[in-house]
Amino acid sequence: MYTKSTIAGVFLGVVAFAVTPVLAQTSPITTDGSSTVTTKIQCVGAAVGAREQSLGTAMTAFTNATNTAYTARATALATAYTQTTNASVKSSVNSAWSTFTSSMKTARQAWQSARTSAWNQYRTSANLCRASAGVGDGAKSKLDVSGN
Repeated sequence: MYTKSTIAGVFLGVVAFAVTPVLAQTSPITTDGSSTVTTKIQCVGAAVGAREQSLGTAMTAFTNATNTAYTARATALATAYTQTTNASVKSSVNSAWSTFTSSMKTARQAWQSARTSAWNQYRTSANLCRASAGVGDGAKSKLDVSGN
């Protein structure tokens, strides 16, 4: 399983490689007279940075919630198998798995909500920049981890 830092490192490397030629365009030519191309690119870059910060925070929360759910399940199952009757073992095992399933569902829903919110905020912010369509990376949102 890839760690968050490995995925983030690869992503930043790809973004840096893809954005470098765009950032080289420092011409002060404007399309609407309000700001330079460089300013618009920097504006989109700030929107991307805010989105990535939000996504990183949300992924950390998701990972922590997932780890907590697995730890709690392991503890509950260990306790279940200290029981002395079949009925009590079965009841404890069912309870452990039910709690785990509920915890995982909550973690996935929180991640998906945070992911959607971060991308929506990015789109709103990037649109305000009025940069060329090729500058943003909003079309890549489907490539983000779904949390399923």
